[in-house]
Amino acid sequence: MSFKYPKSDNYVLCNLNLTISSGEKLAVVGINGAGKSTMIKLLLGLYEPTQGVILLNGVDIKKYDRTSYYNIFAPVFQEIPIFAFPLIENVSMNTLDNTDIKRAEYAVGLSGLSNKADSLKKGIFTELLKVISDDGVELSGGENQKLGLARAVYKNAPVIVLDEPTAMLDPNGRKEVIATITKLNKEEHVTVILITHYMDEVIGADKVFVMDEGKVVLSGTPREVFSKVEHLKALRLDVPHTTELAFELEKAGIPMKRGILTIEEFTQELIKAAKRSHIDRRSTSC
Repeated sequence: MSFKYPKSDNYVLCNLNLTISSGEKLAVVGINGAGKSTMIKLLLGLYEPTQGVILLNGVDIKKYDRTSYYNIFAPVFQEIPIFAFPLIENVSMNTLDNTDIKRAEYAVGLSGLSNKADSLKKGIFTELLKVISDDGVELSGGENQKLGLARAVYKNAPVIVLDEPTAMLDPNGRKEVIATITKLNKEEHVTVILITHYMDEVIGADKVFVMDEGKVVLSGTPREVFSKVEHLKALRLDVPHTTELAFELEKAGIPMKRGILTIEEFTQELIKAAKRSHIDRRSTSC
């Protein structure tokens, strides 16, 4: 699949060929302008490919009823629109009479918004914004992103698509959101497509696609991708902190395996290296 904007001669995406299986957690990484968000908008049916097709279960998505196709996805974009409705209606995107209150409460809790909701005088029934009510509440940037996640949880779609969902959050907030995404994937078998700049968020993915200049230039499991530190750095990308530390130790002459992802793996490898060093010193002593 390839794509260029109308009246443009330059392709934003070129010869993409990806397969996403049901129940997978897929991470897409790349610098700004690599084509990640454009690819997501094509997948969601907001744009149409200039060349090629997007298939769902082997069928061109153009042949699906639009509403039915849109209902497959629960997108969370970087900009979360907030409306002058109560918080619960901002979650369900429906009137209170047509809202499943228990599902909304579950979504608020799972997204990490429950502390905020509990602090409000009317809880999830509190009006947002000061458009209709002077008592309307303004959410912070991080809370807005959690609201976007709550909407996606409430929708209960089989595929959740997240475009930089933790960009406005502190480290603890990022951990909460990633834990929510993992829970949806592992326990509710939701297919997750995650775009992120935070490489530590990629570790739990089943597959990683690295994009550059509209193309997928590297793909594989997180361990396979992050074992290629030099390649990623050449693409101006970071690697998880633990992977970076292991790489620097290897450069310094300490034998460390490639693709270390967790602190536990790093610690075990460091112990092995220390033991090898101790044995080497003993074998060369008089």
